[in-house]
Amino acid sequence: MKKDRLATPSYCFILAANFLLYFGFWLLVPVLPFYLSEIFQASNTTIGIVLSCYTISSLCIRPFSGYLLDTFARKPLYLLAYFTFTLIFAGYMIAGMLTLFIIFRVIHGFSFGMVTVGGNTVVIDIMPSSRRGEGLGYYGLANNIAMSIGPMFGLFLHSGGASYTTIFSYALGSCLLGFFSACAVKTPYKAPVKRAPVSLDRFILLKGIPAGFSLLLLSIPYGMTTNYVAMYARQIGITAETGFFFTLMAVGMAISRLFSGRLVDKGMITQVIAAGLYLVSFCYFILTACGWLVDWNISIATALFFLVALLLGVGFGTMFPAYNTLFVNLAPNSQRGTATSTYLTSWDVGLGIGMLAGGYIAEISTFRVAYLFGAALTVVSLFYFHFKAGPHFQKNRLR
Repeated sequence: MKKDRLATPSYCFILAANFLLYFGFWLLVPVLPFYLSEIFQASNTTIGIVLSCYTISSLCIRPFSGYLLDTFARKPLYLLAYFTFTLIFAGYMIAGMLTLFIIFRVIHGFSFGMVTVGGNTVVIDIMPSSRRGEGLGYYGLANNIAMSIGPMFGLFLHSGGASYTTIFSYALGSCLLGFFSACAVKTPYKAPVKRAPVSLDRFILLKGIPAGFSLLLLSIPYGMTTNYVAMYARQIGITAETGFFFTLMAVGMAISRLFSGRLVDKGMITQVIAAGLYLVSFCYFILTACGWLVDWNISIATALFFLVALLLGVGFGTMFPAYNTLFVNLAPNSQRGTATSTYLTSWDVGLGIGMLAGGYIAEISTFRVAYLFGAALTVVSLFYFHFKAGPHFQKNRLR
């Protein structure tokens, strides 16, 4: 019975470390477009390029981080990446030029790519396999809670006239506390392994590519949402505090965690993903429609805008632990790091495209058109998962 315990001290510490890491991350996400616009007078296209540097650098390190975590001791690599990620917030405070800011942003992305793969792999190592879906659900919930507080807190600070140095300081303090929590995690002994010959499948889980493509298409509109939804609301005339959009989105994710992880543990992985895809597709078309509805009735448009946030949270929160478990179930235990890095790499590719595409489309047209493009991609993802990725998983799953 003890073997199946989930709430061990180490599991609690890794949850705290994950929450504090993502609180620092989410605190800055909606603020950085304003920072780049106000401090460096950057255009929407430039903002998209600068923001995507973070994701692209994170993407570049992910396949290698999976290989390193499968080969060497995981906790030291995880702590090194966590400490580097934390330190960069101090660098932002002294970045007086856009070029220097971009350099720090790239380094931040490298460390984020390693620390997120490391954290996901460590939490899989310390939880019982019989409760993996549930455990990953709660682990993701820590991110969701951070998402509910961080963006709102960052936007409140910005709206209240706080300096960007103050905002960066809060992010730095959060991640410092998270680093100390990560240090307290006790991981099981990992025997030294003989390094396998370097080959493509040591960096990318080849059997996970179909699911990865479906996830990539899904993360493009997500990247647009997390980075530009506040600017979108301002552009179409919604004057309500957009920080609540992130809060409601996180509440929806938290609600979904109450049932999605357990359904995944019962083997309903593809069904859970399909249900989430239907809901998310519907939500993005409604979010796009808010751009037209606001001219007819701003109160209804505002209500729908925030309702979409809640339902998007339910949809994405339902799918996250299911997709994560899907990749892990396609890989042998010796490739847990590779499976996790492939899952997160697929997500990051889409986020990077979403940041670039969202800024570019808004520059030549409007954010409303950008979200319509994102909505269409969710439909493509839905059909691709139904006809290709889902059946491929059922055929190749190992557990």
